[in-house]
Amino acid sequence: MDFQLWLNELADFLVASGVPAEHGPMAAFGLVYVGLTLVSLVVVVLLLRRNLRIKERSAEGEAAQVEETAKGEPLAEEPDQAAAALLVVEEPVNLFQRMRQGLAKTRSSLVGRVDALLGSHARLDDDFLEQLEEILITADFGMQATQALIQALNGRLKEIDQHEPGQLHKVLGEEIRARLKTGGSDWAVPESGPLVIMVVGVNGVGKTTTIGKLAKQFVDQGKKVVLGAGDTFRAAAAEQLEIWGTRSGAEVIRHTEGSDPAAVAFDAAKAAVARKADVLILDTAGRLHTKVNLMEELKKVRRVVDREIPGAPHETLLVLDATTGQNALIQARIFQETVAVSGIALTKLDGTAKGGIVVAISSQLDLPVRLIGVGEGVDDLRPFDADEFVAALFANN
Repeated sequence: MDFQLWLNELADFLVASGVPAEHGPMAAFGLVYVGLTLVSLVVVVLLLRRNLRIKERSAEGEAAQVEETAKGEPLAEEPDQAAAALLVVEEPVNLFQRMRQGLAKTRSSLVGRVDALLGSHARLDDDFLEQLEEILITADFGMQATQALIQALNGRLKEIDQHEPGQLHKVLGEEIRARLKTGGSDWAVPESGPLVIMVVGVNGVGKTTTIGKLAKQFVDQGKKVVLGAGDTFRAAAAEQLEIWGTRSGAEVIRHTEGSDPAAVAFDAAKAAVARKADVLILDTAGRLHTKVNLMEELKKVRRVVDREIPGAPHETLLVLDATTGQNALIQARIFQETVAVSGIALTKLDGTAKGGIVVAISSQLDLPVRLIGVGEGVDDLRPFDADEFVAALFANN
């Protein structure tokens, strides 16, 4: 009612200002409508500006994170996290402890649930095996590897005392180990020229970071390394690789953003030969494994490199994110068919409770897992050791 009185007063004011009396109410209503519209537009503009500032700050933070990660410096943390990081630095851990810490989530989920299952059954029967099968599947061992493990365990139940969990761990560990194909720590040795490693994978799996860490390890071995920045489509990808190159002491060959990746590969191969490099590592643009045209581009890169360095690439390393579970298995299968993958680098293994994906990939695709990422540090990109993996998985708490 107050609004109606106010609207009538506004109409009277407009009539007194010269608006015809019969148009007064309509003019008053129109004026109010225009005013509210302008206010709404101002609010929208302010909100857009606020969101833009937030995105700019986020982008700056991501750029800083890339640089700090490449420098090997810890990122800004909460006080408790920072204190924990300092404790880790003050008390160095050996290689096995790193592996064990990286597999903590998987060990807690898998071994913890297996022990609980063991304690809840009066005997090791079909019901026990059925529930164990479910545990293995949810840990991303995959249907094929899980069924093989269950079948093998079924034939070895007499070896297991259900009151001794360690016996089940031993038998299960032996069967898992038997299904792991390890690539070893030795890379291919070309007859002449540099070792060429082509790195492929979808966006977001950690290809560039893996390349940087691998380059640092080669340089620490006294090798001369050249990096080819073939990911020409992702913003700041080449810059990120250059930061790693500076950090590791490797030379980076790059073109402008949006350039032909094959052209980058050509120049990188030429540079590696001319500089008598020991290792050439080629980054490639992340791509969905379902995009046929983009996968064909990888074949083109391979052909170009092979023309300049016969037999290259000597290794095609597929980087997979362990946290993506069975989707990683699908990616591996398609990349294997397209570019003859020779080995897997499995990143973020420390961030998942489903480390069984290592077994699924190795057993189903007959591909060696060459490298695993069990932390953020350069030394946490580790050559995969199947015995060490199984030992860390079933290590006592």
